Amino acid sequence: MRSGTGWMESEGNMTRIAILSDTHGLLRPEVTARLEQADVILHAGDINTRAIVEQLESFAPLHIVRGNNDKDWAADLPHSLTCTVAGVRFFMVHNKKDVPKDLTGTDVVVFGHSHRYAQEERDGVLWLNPGSCGRRRFDQEITFAIMEAENGRFQVEKVVIPQGGK
Repeated sequence: MRSGTGWMESEGNMTRIAILSDTHGLLRPEVTARLEQADVILHAGDINTRAIVEQLESFAPLHIVRGNNDKDWAADLPHSLTCTVAGVRFFMVHNKKDVPKDLTGTDVVVFGHSHRYAQEERDGVLWLNPGSCGRRRFDQEITFAIMEAENGRFQVEKVVIPQGGK
């Protein structure tokens, strides 16, 4: 729901979080169709253009970090970020090697860079790489994630885009 001072999450309802990475200057129609239902968007870097950031912001509140391919235009984007959405505490960074050892207070680590979907629980923390939903690279599947969260509890859906496009 929207308020006069910006975006707010509805209290007491399931929050739908779109989790993306490595869009590399392309928001596919299959992705934007799901963003229309998102309450919040997390993007783990390699956006490539300010226009993609503006397009993402038009759908829902955006939490974003810069990736290794995000150059001068992204100087104001953080390298890493912590945020809480629907009671779920996130740590975001583009490259997994940059995740700190101490993850106290973190429920989910979101990262990208490899273009490979990964979802693994370690020591009570979910490590989630939504893969790449932008331009196809390295002949890998095109993926992102949708998380439904409420009161600190969550479930994740891997979304695979059919292999027809480039």
